Amino acid sequence: MTVHYTGWTTDGRMFDSSVTRGEPATFPLDRVIPGWTEGVQLMVQGEKRRFWIPANLAYEGRPGPQGTLVFDVELLSFERAPEPPAVPEDVAEAPRTAQRTASGLASRVLRPGTGTRHPSETSRVEVHYSGWTTDGQMFDSSVTRGQPAQFPLNRVIPGWTEGVQLMVEGEKRRFWIPASLAYEGRPGPQGTLVFDVELLRILD
Repeated sequence: MTVHYTGWTTDGRMFDSSVTRGEPATFPLDRVIPGWTEGVQLMVQGEKRRFWIPANLAYEGRPGPQGTLVFDVELLSFERAPEPPAVPEDVAEAPRTAQRTASGLASRVLRPGTGTRHPSETSRVEVHYSGWTTDGQMFDSSVTRGQPAQFPLNRVIPGWTEGVQLMVEGEKRRFWIPASLAYEGRPGPQGTLVFDVELLRILD
């Protein structure tokens, strides 16, 4: 959503204002204080509304202005989050027709690419991706965030480093990544992981 807003404490002290900065603010509604998440859903585009947000729906126990807060909010525009991708029908196990490497990585091409160059293990890439555990639970998705991800291939899990090098720009591929090439022994979803990856660009 994109908004203009001004916030005050109940003694009249202004603590933040996009209006005085002269620049509207844009952010997802699930990344703000609970009072905003609840309140802005009551609004329609073009509406301006005043909110009195109690401490328990604001910054209570966290850094930020304390107590009841007062906001004037003007909802300039919003976009609905994309629908989450459907759970792959073969999420539980890689099909027999999947390509397999010596490391145990399995994959199949969902859509051929238009490029000819493959990234190297140190290339920076831009991708859209979604990840599931083999019971169909999605744990991460750039698609639902509506924002592609960029990173160097030597800073991700080994299954990604190996797998994305098999791809060309424009290609979309599904990977079944065994635990040994994923987060085994580290924080993160455990076991075999399934990723749909679309290689948008090789950045360097």
